[in-house]
Amino acid sequence: MSGIVNHWQTCMDVAAENDGLTRRPWDDEPWWHPLWVPWAESADGGAQVIDQRPGPGAGRLGWAGHGGGGDFTDSWPALAGLLHAVAHVLHEGGDVRGLHPYLTTKGELWWDDAGREELNGQPLRAAPIGLP
Repeated sequence: MSGIVNHWQTCMDVAAENDGLTRRPWDDEPWWHPLWVPWAESADGGAQVIDQRPGPGAGRLGWAGHGGGGDFTDSWPALAGLLHAVAHVLHEGGDVRGLHPYLTTKGELWWDDAGREELNGQPLRAAPIGLP
């Protein structure tokens, strides 16, 4: 939980210093919004966010990257839907929107394209399917 709070505060600080709370004419979203909750992070440091702004998009998932505005293109309507899809793939196999689960040499879960065999020179193995 403290990681979420720290990430949110860092984004608020950066946005305040760089006018990142204002939507640019060429972007649909600002770089950051106070009602976005960062709940996951990509390998490049982009935040996956839950949009808590009131309205029809409340609860949807999106990305807040390093450049440009937030992105809710093809977003999941809610975290529960994404988690259900992930659980299904880990139990039954398959992919979540084209990404397949792998395990790193440290036993960490990694999502990537089909047939991926290594990450940063280290081998990847397909995540086990089903219950142990």
